Amino acid sequence: MPRYAMYVGDPLVARNAFRGRPPDTASLPSFAHARPLLPAVHWEGHPVAEECWDKTWSLAFANLRAPAPGSGFVSRFIDTAFNGNLFLWDSSFIVQFARYGRRAFDFQATLDNFYARQHPDGFICREIREIDGEDAFDRFDPSSTGPNLLPWAEWSHYLHTADRGRLEAVLPPLLAYHRWFRKWRTWPDGSYWATGWACGMDNQPRMPPGNVAEHDHGHMSWLDTGLQQCLSARLLVSMNETLGEPWPVEDMRGEAAALTAYVNDRMWDEGDAFYHDLWPDGRLGGVKSVGAFWALLAGVVPPGRAARFIAHLENPAEFNRPHRVPSLSADHPLYRPGGDYWRGSVWAPATYMVLEGLAAAGRGDIAHDIARNHVTNVHAVFRRTGTLWENYAPESASRREQSAPDFVGWTGLPPIAVLLEHVFGLRHDAPGRRVTWDVRLADEHGVERCPVGPDGELSVRCARRSSPRERPVIEASCSVPLALELRWEGGSETLHLAPGRPAASGGHS
Repeated sequence: MPRYAMYVGDPLVARNAFRGRPPDTASLPSFAHARPLLPAVHWEGHPVAEECWDKTWSLAFANLRAPAPGSGFVSRFIDTAFNGNLFLWDSSFIVQFARYGRRAFDFQATLDNFYARQHPDGFICREIREIDGEDAFDRFDPSSTGPNLLPWAEWSHYLHTADRGRLEAVLPPLLAYHRWFRKWRTWPDGSYWATGWACGMDNQPRMPPGNVAEHDHGHMSWLDTGLQQCLSARLLVSMNETLGEPWPVEDMRGEAAALTAYVNDRMWDEGDAFYHDLWPDGRLGGVKSVGAFWALLAGVVPPGRAARFIAHLENPAEFNRPHRVPSLSADHPLYRPGGDYWRGSVWAPATYMVLEGLAAAGRGDIAHDIARNHVTNVHAVFRRTGTLWENYAPESASRREQSAPDFVGWTGLPPIAVLLEHVFGLRHDAPGRRVTWDVRLADEHGVERCPVGPDGELSVRCARRSSPRERPVIEASCSVPLALELRWEGGSETLHLAPGRPAASGGHS
């Protein structure tokens, strides 16, 4: 018996150019074919970094897929490497490292398949079956969608590519999805709800007694979901402003302000200087989850609270464990030294979110320390096992039991993006034609053929230094005009690169 189609259509979906687009039928490149187009890294004394770098890219290219006939998928994509479904939140993190391989393959187009399968009312499912393009959940299932990280993934891509054309294409479906999320995932006070599956952190002990977190919302306000929606609203406003404000987005500005106030007024515990879920009886949940650190990336933490909040990441009794950053604070009674999924395991996407939040908050020093620890532990497990894992134990350089191997997948983040952005310290601003290099390592290190902007290629190398305060000796070249801003503990300098004119700088200050 046919079901009624109970849709209230969003006019923005009619402007979604991905729906109904013919599928991309080009052949898939192999790793061997792509390798000359990929960046290459060098880190003195760390050959495992180069070995893990190559392994990561080989796994990524082995997981490329073409749209299945009749699936409604429109673009070639990188598989989530989990269960045959394309995951919304995994893909949003995967493209954050895979963008460094874009000269060989358009990894960002993975997200096109979510836009292509958008429903008339704006809904996008959190898992879509690759074989036939069918949603894995009914749209009103409490676990049907989330987390909403698509705007972050697209804005990060824009900062690396300055691709206004893509912003123009993705903004209508992103706005429609955000508005669906607001309509169907909020309480009357404007706060958001999710479930363990919908927030992605399946088994964290966040719920009031008697609730099962994986599939139940518990009638509580979910901190991380609200923070992600606040981030989404802010970024959609930024996209709209970049494009000359083609869409009315005052509701997004208003929501970002309202969520910022709500989180700070009702979800902050002054006693422990932490943000928590809000239970339906008005009590704070009390669990210190890694998800709270979305507050840094969402820009909601007032200056007077930032130092005490960030201090939790440096506390050995909480998040500063032998492998940083565990998903659950170590002082929780259900914290598990071996991980137990989201009850302590270290996850590459969560750690990357923390690092990006620290960078946004101006705490690149702490981000660098956490990044070095994270990459060192991932490299140690790689050296022993020869591969990358779904998640890791927080108390030792080991994988968690039952963690999936060859997980690229989002575990491509530490060997690629975390290494380049937070260990080496390279940050891209393609619209401003600028790369900032925050040089903190004393070892010789660098990268060749790093993509910058729409079609540029940057190669940089820093010589070994006796200390972080020593002025770095730099060699740099770029195929397009670029400002390379050097920062180090003792000062700063800007090099203006031009095609065919390699630049060098540095020496003892």
